[in-house]
Amino acid sequence: MRSGWLLRDGDVVCALEMASSPAERRDALRGRSGWQGALHVTGARTVHTAGIRFPIDVAFLSDDLTVLRMTQLKPWRVAVGGRGVSSTVESEAGSLERWGVRVGDQLEVREAEADPSGNGS
Repeated sequence: MRSGWLLRDGDVVCALEMASSPAERRDALRGRSGWQGALHVTGARTVHTAGIRFPIDVAFLSDDLTVLRMTQLKPWRVAVGGRGVSSTVESEAGSLERWGVRVGDQLEVREAEADPSGNGS
């Protein structure tokens, strides 16, 4: 899984992990008891919380990463993003409000730069 930052208006909102495969998406939040950052999932138009132990916030995003809709899901629930959704940002419940993310915000995903020494980030 790749890591990076979620930004709004050039300011860092939170640390971000980016799911690169269906397996990473499926396993990203399972087994955890909480989550400090957020998860960006491209190609996601629906979200389910089967197997997730805690409620999550979901921001449904357009192609240009504009927040179209936000919701909060308890474990074992499903949410459909609707028309125009092409990705999601998922975080522990209450995080999006705490970070000041709102419908209409233009977000940016910035991948962390690889360490040229090969020692990891």
